[in-house]
Amino acid sequence: MNFVEELRWRGMIHDIMPGTEEQLQKEMTTAYVGIDPTADSLHIGHLVSIMMLKHLQLAGHKPLALVGGATGMIGDPSGKSEERNLLSEEVLRHNVEAIKQQLLKFLDFETGENRAEIVNNYDWMKEFSFLGFLREVGKHLTVNYMMAKDSVKKRLETGLSFTEFTYQLVQGYDYLHLFSSKNCKLQMGGSDQWGNITTGTELIRRKTGGEAFALVCPLITKADGSKFGKTEKGNVWLDARYTSPYHFYQFWLNCSDEDTERYIKIFSLFSRQEIEAMTEEHRQAPHLRLLQKALAKDITIRVHGQEEYETALEASEILFGKGTTETLKKLPEQVLLSVFDGVPMFDVEKSELDAGIGVIDFLAEKTAITQSKGEARRMLKEGSISINKEKVNDEFVVSTAQLINNRHILVQRGKKNYYLVQAR
Repeated sequence: MNFVEELRWRGMIHDIMPGTEEQLQKEMTTAYVGIDPTADSLHIGHLVSIMMLKHLQLAGHKPLALVGGATGMIGDPSGKSEERNLLSEEVLRHNVEAIKQQLLKFLDFETGENRAEIVNNYDWMKEFSFLGFLREVGKHLTVNYMMAKDSVKKRLETGLSFTEFTYQLVQGYDYLHLFSSKNCKLQMGGSDQWGNITTGTELIRRKTGGEAFALVCPLITKADGSKFGKTEKGNVWLDARYTSPYHFYQFWLNCSDEDTERYIKIFSLFSRQEIEAMTEEHRQAPHLRLLQKALAKDITIRVHGQEEYETALEASEILFGKGTTETLKKLPEQVLLSVFDGVPMFDVEKSELDAGIGVIDFLAEKTAITQSKGEARRMLKEGSISINKEKVNDEFVVSTAQLINNRHILVQRGKKNYYLVQAR
């Protein structure tokens, strides 16, 4: 597989330094991507560069994932309108370890000459004195050169600290260190990293006379120009503590057709032939959302595993009308709460459920699902009320037998109105 050609058809190349493709064709090449550990989880924005490393490895080259324990202490100004808060060393160490565990899901760290490695720039930066850094790195690049970078120019009006101004030198030194210690000849990242990466190639040239290369992918956006990976609740994270597998699955399932045709190339490992066939099939019947389902399945399994994918799928069917009482009762409590996050909730006393509550009283008095007993009777007569996905009549008695996970009852009014009742 030609790595550059693979990225090109997938729409994953924004800029590439001359000679990069020739270098990759000449020999097995070591390449790296840097990730600043500003949180203890990656989000789906990071997946673009991780997929670049994955394709690199599949093409027979060696990937390095640099987790920036040192650069994370500074904060990269690229693409930022204001300075980031600096994290403590303890927090950074925790974040680095958490990110390492997530990377294990994507790259092969065990087999072959080109097995992946994780490196931490804190390991080589921690002993560097300020004076030593000025002598070894600072004197090789002019202020004029550094000021010409877009990441610097865009921040001059709003203010840029000396700390952030020197970020490109630190990242440049990372590249020099990996070039010298691991024969790393390619750095990759998002297009906003082009300035920082080329600082590294220039530092390598001036310090060693060697040649190193750069390749960046486009910053991924939605078709409407809005930021990719952002929802009303913020970033879509890979860690289930921050974004549940259900909401993760739903994010991909709800992408527009136009976005999904781009995303399936970037975020999946399907071949060109498979993607072209699926895209054509999808266009024949877009209402079936075949492309979204294929992408959501592929990426949810790779991030969360087969079991969590199947649970997310069952949960989706419950919400959209196909689920049964049996599948509902199998859902873990946290999944149930994820699915029905934001629906109206009511509390009832468990002792009352022990005795049993007539469904009319349950709907109109113990909760406020209907405005009156008359409305409750009418809706029950029309077959508009379901409890735990089963339609009930006006003789039904709600009891502890209906509790899911011994705690919740799901009530559906009409097709789209859901309520969650919690036993106290």
